[in-house]
Amino acid sequence: TMLGDGRAIVMGEHITPDNKRVDIQLKGSGQTPYARGADGKAALGPMLREYIISEAMNALNIPTTRSLAVVTTGEQVIRETPLIGSILTRVAASHIRIGTFQYVAMRGDLQTLKVLVDYAIDRHYPNLKGEKNLAQALLIAVMEKHIKLIVNWMRVGFIHGVMNTDNMTISGETIDYGPCAFMDTYNPKTVFSSIDHYGRYAYANQPAIAQWNLARFAETLLPLINDKKDRAIKIVEEIINNFSVVYKKHWLEMMCKKLGLLKEENKDETLITALLSWMQQNNADYTNTFLFLMKEKFLKDKLFQDSMFLNWCQQWQKRLKQNKHPVELSLNLMRNNNPLIIPRNHNVEEVLKAASIYDDLVPMHNLLEVLKNPYNNHPKITSYQNPPGPNEQDYKTFCGT
Repeated sequence: TMLGDGRAIVMGEHITPDNKRVDIQLKGSGQTPYARGADGKAALGPMLREYIISEAMNALNIPTTRSLAVVTTGEQVIRETPLIGSILTRVAASHIRIGTFQYVAMRGDLQTLKVLVDYAIDRHYPNLKGEKNLAQALLIAVMEKHIKLIVNWMRVGFIHGVMNTDNMTISGETIDYGPCAFMDTYNPKTVFSSIDHYGRYAYANQPAIAQWNLARFAETLLPLINDKKDRAIKIVEEIINNFSVVYKKHWLEMMCKKLGLLKEENKDETLITALLSWMQQNNADYTNTFLFLMKEKFLKDKLFQDSMFLNWCQQWQKRLKQNKHPVELSLNLMRNNNPLIIPRNHNVEEVLKAASIYDDLVPMHNLLEVLKNPYNNHPKITSYQNPPGPNEQDYKTFCGT
């Protein structure tokens, strides 16, 4: 690998039994030419964290790289204290990222750029091969994939934490679970990363950051989009400027599904934003609010007896009746889009502590078991649905290094 994580090595490609091509990558196996003087190794906790979160994302039906295995190395990794050394084996549709294109463009190698575009299309977007302008078509296709990915993150309250161009894949898979976390209390400004002091990667900023990354991707493709630079710039500006329109369309569709609204109406956005505003003002739990609306979790919480919330519910029920379909259809739509469980940060930290400090993997396997079916109710799920307690709310995440 030419860029990105200085401790990650792509071992090669593998063809799966169902004829899909994937990359196999080792993370934490040692120094690479891009380790920037660090040891290139990984501790057990962050690698298990990636395993848990990536598997949870897959079960949530969100495009993601997968974790094939985590193994301990028998070595100690020195950080603030000695930690158990570990290597994660990651599987991805590919490790081609926006940063890969930036690397080639930076070298001014137009021939290699053409090869990279052709390869990316062959591997991820073969349906584009008949297009007149392949680079332009690739930009539009990648933008669509990224919009759908970010909308999915917003749907479940996921915050990536470090959305630089090396962490955004051309395939549209979520990659690199370093300082990521899931939002409990709804707040658009939520940030967990210890180094994100200004909220660049806050929950609500993720769409804008995705658009910024895509603009960087578009810059690399300019020479292939049109020989005349001014004309190429105009073309990509029109595409990138359309991001907000396309994103909002997909976001509204997603939120309507979360509320069981079968056909979008003019006032739906007002209804949606009213609920989100109430949640923010009252520090309501994002996931559990939708569970309450689905009657999946009858919370003994005075919050849901609030007059503003009850008034909103009346408006929502009135809107549901406009569906002119059985209520069960709306409920099924909600059940397919609102997870009953997410990997809550305090639960994840608890199992990582058990594994890393006490060499006890049972809590982690128990958590993984319930995360496998996030849309289905089952007896063991209840204890993992509770928001963090008062002593667990000031949560920070750190890059694995």
